[in-house]
Amino acid sequence: MSEDFQMGAITATRAMRAVFPATPLMKNEHLSERYGAEIYLKREDLSPVRSYKLRGAFNAMRKLIPDHQLFVCASAGNHAQGVAFMCSHFGVRGVIFMPVTTPQQKIQKTKIFGGTNIEVRLVGDYFDQTLTTAQEFCRDEGGYFLSPFDDDNVIEGQASVAVEIEDQLGGVPDHIILPVGGGGLSAGTRAFFGDRCTYTYVEPTGAPSLGRALEEGKPVDVSPINSFVDGAAVAKIGARTFEKLKDAKRSDVVHLTEDRICVSIIEMLNVEGIVLEPAGALSIEALGEVAEQIKGKTVVCVTSGGNFDFERLPEVKERAQRYSGLKKYFILRLPQRPGALKEFLNILGPEDDICRFEYLKKSARNFGSVLIGIETLNADNFTRFVRELDDAGFTYTDITNDETLGQFVL
Repeated sequence: MSEDFQMGAITATRAMRAVFPATPLMKNEHLSERYGAEIYLKREDLSPVRSYKLRGAFNAMRKLIPDHQLFVCASAGNHAQGVAFMCSHFGVRGVIFMPVTTPQQKIQKTKIFGGTNIEVRLVGDYFDQTLTTAQEFCRDEGGYFLSPFDDDNVIEGQASVAVEIEDQLGGVPDHIILPVGGGGLSAGTRAFFGDRCTYTYVEPTGAPSLGRALEEGKPVDVSPINSFVDGAAVAKIGARTFEKLKDAKRSDVVHLTEDRICVSIIEMLNVEGIVLEPAGALSIEALGEVAEQIKGKTVVCVTSGGNFDFERLPEVKERAQRYSGLKKYFILRLPQRPGALKEFLNILGPEDDICRFEYLKKSARNFGSVLIGIETLNADNFTRFVRELDDAGFTYTDITNDETLGQFVL
């Protein structure tokens, strides 16, 4: 751990108190009982912009003003809102480039935070196009391009999360679980805590940038990525962030499927009333991967963001049910004779419910295809259901986890 970095992070944290309060560090009894540990949540979802991203933006701007009065960034979400908030606070100009496909809710929140100090420009269908245009504009206008993670001042600002944790806990936790996208939060936290605690770094399976970088010994592009966990869906970890993470153990990096992450989103919403975006739920879902390792220890999970668009809730619930085995989809080959459908329906148990049914009947054929979705209250019910399908001689295909087919029919 560098003493200069540590002091820089402490100074940045103190300066932030003039702008926003420390986010809460809250013990979660529900998770603590489940895992036999003292589980605390560092609630970055309760910051003024509902993510930790304003920390890095604040620290960079406070150091670069007055030499720079124009800040440029490319972002489709939390970084844009953090930059906008700080442009308004410092009274400087910001130009924020966002993909044309960015949801209106995120665009409007960015404009609200930035007010008259920022301009939002919608460019490109894909983020790479947006980024290229933003960087070209920045060079032409002589502005400062503020990276969401690969910037020394941003990394130092994100380390304020660790400074607050130590202050609120009265010491360093035994173990900390960090979501990883571009690496700004995890690099800053590791640089501040050093070897005083152990770590778990969590990435979505669809964007394993840190894991691959550790395997190759350098940042590598892992495109194409799955953008579902948008707050952590980064194709290439930053060069500066990787420099601070390159000594991490590959075994400390956990990859979670996008569907699995949805389980924690739904659980935290239903049980605790906590609204988390997919990236914000990564650290909580990862507890199951280190359950034996953390027993009896003090553990901090950083819930990195809560900018969740509730229009996504049906999809999140769907993914969580499929991962938990409570919902499955089948293509059933049904004989074209009276009573065949009734025979199938009699196989359903008292806890089973049909949630999707599409029947394509062609008169020239002896069999018709049925797309059927079934929900149940207990995953074990599908064992009985499938056994009785086989016993009755039905021909079927389980397409629940067929991503290619699912894009067209689910």
